[in-house]
Amino acid sequence: MPRRSPRVLILYNNPAGSAKEGGVAFAESQAGVLDEVEAVARACQQRKIPQDRWAVRRFSDVTQVLAGCDHDVVFNLVEGFVEHPEQACYVPAVAAALDKACTGNETPGLLLSLDKFKSKAVLQGLGLPCPQGRVFSPGQEIRFSHFFEGPYIVKPLWSDASEGIDNRSIVSSKGRRLKEAILRVHEQTRQPALVEEYIEGRELNVSVIWKQGKPQVLPLAEIDFSAFGADRPRIVGYQAKWKADSFEYNHTPRIIPAPLPVKLAERIRFLAISACQALDCRDYCRVDFRVSRAGQPYILEVNANPDISPDAGFAAALAAAGISFQTFVHISIENALDRLDTKGKSTVPVHRNYDNTSGISENQLRWTRPEDRDVILSFLAESNMFRPNELDIAREVIDAALHDGPGGHYQSFVLEQSGRTVGWVCYGPTPCTVGTYDLYWIGVAPDCQKQGLGKALMALAEKNISACGGHLVIVETSGRQAYEPTRLFYESLRYDVCAQIADFYGPADDKVVFSKKLSAEPKGR
Repeated sequence: MPRRSPRVLILYNNPAGSAKEGGVAFAESQAGVLDEVEAVARACQQRKIPQDRWAVRRFSDVTQVLAGCDHDVVFNLVEGFVEHPEQACYVPAVAAALDKACTGNETPGLLLSLDKFKSKAVLQGLGLPCPQGRVFSPGQEIRFSHFFEGPYIVKPLWSDASEGIDNRSIVSSKGRRLKEAILRVHEQTRQPALVEEYIEGRELNVSVIWKQGKPQVLPLAEIDFSAFGADRPRIVGYQAKWKADSFEYNHTPRIIPAPLPVKLAERIRFLAISACQALDCRDYCRVDFRVSRAGQPYILEVNANPDISPDAGFAAALAAAGISFQTFVHISIENALDRLDTKGKSTVPVHRNYDNTSGISENQLRWTRPEDRDVILSFLAESNMFRPNELDIAREVIDAALHDGPGGHYQSFVLEQSGRTVGWVCYGPTPCTVGTYDLYWIGVAPDCQKQGLGKALMALAEKNISACGGHLVIVETSGRQAYEPTRLFYESLRYDVCAQIADFYGPADDKVVFSKKLSAEPKGR
C-alpha cells in the first residue's frame, strides 16, 4: 500500500552560526547551505510534497523545534552550530528519539567520518588504502622525530568544504614551514591539525547513494588540474571551491565520467562502497580519492554530509547518472521513512481530549500543593505535547504559584481523583487590562482523559474569574494537527478563535488565540 505524502521539515543551520570573534570565518562555505535549502524545497514543491523550512543556531534549538512539529520527515541539512559545531552529528539521534524519520547519514556515521584521523584508522584497520597521517593538537609540542617523509598536506581535523586548506597547506619536507602550517590551522580553526602524506596525482570525487537498501556508485568525477602550472599545488582548496574570482575556482573543471582504465574504475567503486560501509554511512555520501602516479588509489575521506547544492559535485554526479534532483530528494525521503519503519515507530502521542462531561464534586478541586509539582510535570511530559522549554515554563509557573500562594498572580488548582492528582489548571489576570484573564495551563493525565475532567477544571477557572470581576478569558494554543482535539475542546466550551499567527511557536506551528466573554462585568481599578 503506497504511503501518504509525508510532511517534510527542511532543517538547516543559520549561516550566522559561523560567526566567530573578529568576524565570520569561511563565510562563503557557511552560506552555501542556503542553496541546498532552496534546491530541496523546490524539489519537494515539484513533487507536491508538503514542506516547511526552519533554521537553527544551537543544538538545543533542535529539540525544541522537532518536539514541537508534526512533520513526518526531517530533511537534515544542519552542518554546524554557533558553538560546538560538531554537535550537528546528533541531529539524526534527536529526530529518532522523537519518532521522526531523518534523511542522510545517522549519528554514528556522521561522528565517525567527522574525525579524519579516527576514520583513517578504521579504514586502514580494514585494509583499505589511506595516506599516512598524524594529528597535532593546539598547545601540543611539535616534534618531527620518527616522522614519515613528505611531501605533506596540513588540514583541520574536523572541517569540510576545504576550510583551512590553501596553497600553503602543501609542504615538501619537515621543518619550519610544516610547523607554520600546523600552527596556522590551530589559529584559523581552533582545531587539531592533521598532517597527512600528500599524494601527488589525480583527484577523484565519488558520490554514492542508496536505493532500496543497496548502494549505487554514481559516475566517477575527476578534477582537471591541467591549467595549473608547475608552481601551483594541484589541490581543491578553499579558493577553488568558494572564491569565484580566483584562478583556482575558474580552472578546476569537473570531468564526468572520469577517463580511467576499466580495472582502476572498478577498484575505486569497490573502495568507495567499502569505505562508506566501514564508517557506517548510508543514504548518500561522497568519497574523495587521490590516485598516485603509479596508479594506486588512496581514500582521503568519506564526506557523510556532502554539499548537495545544484552547482556542487554531488548534483553533477546525479545528472551524469540520469537521476534528477527531484528523484534524489524523493529517494532520500523514502530511505528515511524505510529506516524508521524498520526500527519500529512508537505509537502516536496521546492527544488531550476533554470534550466530555461528568459530575465531579468541587471537593476534588483544590489549590496546588508542593507534592503536586512533580506529578503535574510528569503527566504534562507524558502527553508528548510540549517542548522541553514549555515544560520549563510550566515548572516556573508552578513554583511561582506555590511561593506566592492564593494571593499571587498565578492561580493554580489541581483535580484530585481517588487521592491522586490527575489534572491541573492555572490562570491569572492579564497585566495592563481591566477584567481580562489569561488561561496559562490546563492538563489532564493521559490515562484519565475523556472523563470530563478538563471541563471541570475550566468550569472552576471561569467561576473563580467571574467572582473576581473578570469578564474576558484569553487562551493561546497551537495550530498543529496534534492539537486539534484541544482546539475542539475550547470550541465546545464556546471559546471563539480571535487571532492566528503563522509559525509563532515553530515551523508550521501557528499560535491560535481563543477568547470567551463571561457574564460578570469588570470591576473598577
